Amino acid sequence: MSCDPLHAAQVSFFLDPQERSPTQLLDAWPTMVDVAEAAARGGVRVSVVQASQHSETVKRGDILFHFLPLWDRESGLGTVSPLSRLLRELDPNVLHVHGLGFPRELLTLASSTSGIPIIVQDHASRPPRLWHRGAWRRALACVDGIAFCSLRQAEPFLSARVIDARLRLYEIPESTSRFEPGDRDAARRATGLEGDPCVLWVGHLDRNKDPLTVFEGVRLALRSLPRLRLYCCYGQAPLMHAVRRQIAHDPHLRQAVHLLGPRPHQQIEQLMRAADMFVLGSHREGSGYSLIEALACGLPPVVTDIPSFRTLTGAGRVGALWPCDDAHALAVALQSLAARLRPQLRAAVRAHFESELDFSALGMKLAAMYQDIVQRARPAPGPAPRRGDRGVLHAR
Repeated sequence: MSCDPLHAAQVSFFLDPQERSPTQLLDAWPTMVDVAEAAARGGVRVSVVQASQHSETVKRGDILFHFLPLWDRESGLGTVSPLSRLLRELDPNVLHVHGLGFPRELLTLASSTSGIPIIVQDHASRPPRLWHRGAWRRALACVDGIAFCSLRQAEPFLSARVIDARLRLYEIPESTSRFEPGDRDAARRATGLEGDPCVLWVGHLDRNKDPLTVFEGVRLALRSLPRLRLYCCYGQAPLMHAVRRQIAHDPHLRQAVHLLGPRPHQQIEQLMRAADMFVLGSHREGSGYSLIEALACGLPPVVTDIPSFRTLTGAGRVGALWPCDDAHALAVALQSLAARLRPQLRAAVRAHFESELDFSALGMKLAAMYQDIVQRARPAPGPAPRRGDRGVLHAR
């Protein structure tokens, strides 16, 4: 019997619009490296295949990252393509495809890799419009499983009949984080953050993350927490005009809210070490990378009660959840968590991260998912099971 480790090829059809080099992209998209390394720590042999305008193979640790144009320009989505040729060379046991929104690519992949089980991972996709559902349905009928951060995220796709109710579903976070806890006082001296409590926001200033409701919740919380300070790190800011207007119209917000703008990734770790709480008002997220980073730093979260956040926080056991669009509920959650701030709470948050989300924990979940799919895909005596007859698994 062979003792070779299971070999997973992680495939991404996302194409970098900036056309950065493979080395630049590995630095700009750290989750590509992190998810591969996590699976490797789970005992899996990992190859990564990334759509790119460049053709290059880069080695990081023991993992090879293959960057290439996945389809020949002349033949389009043909079965004889650079991707097909590479996968024949790699000969993986399972394909882990990132993103649900590539039905044509997924159909072509399935037709050119017959016999290799396919898992697709959701990354905050929405069910397609009615006239696109047929294509999605045909593509997802070719896969053996789908991973969501929370199984509740599958419900809209099931309701739209885009995925078969019998399809195997897995509960797997999108990524992990290399952030670690640190001395809060030292971090405050380094960053200049202050406040009692000091609250940190890391996310775009857009309608989905809903900063206006968060600022209103902060305004209400200031009545009982007058020394509260909110620091906001953000990249895109389509609501900046409304944000500035809301702050300008309230003297308490003008004193409490600080717009820091974009910050280098490593500086975010220091800011999270300096803060007392993490806040977001998201209406929907695939997982929530900044929330995962906050948990890695032991920073207690006060986030909306959406499926991914509920799963990542253990149903709010290591922080507080509040309903979307409810500023009053946010104020109550901030006040309640402020009364519980202790070093032991930060330790509990970090312990939760280590048990559910760190590299080892994510690696074990990925390895269990891969092994389950491969075992089920192997032919067994008797009638062959119908594709999609899979059930549900929490890969925990």
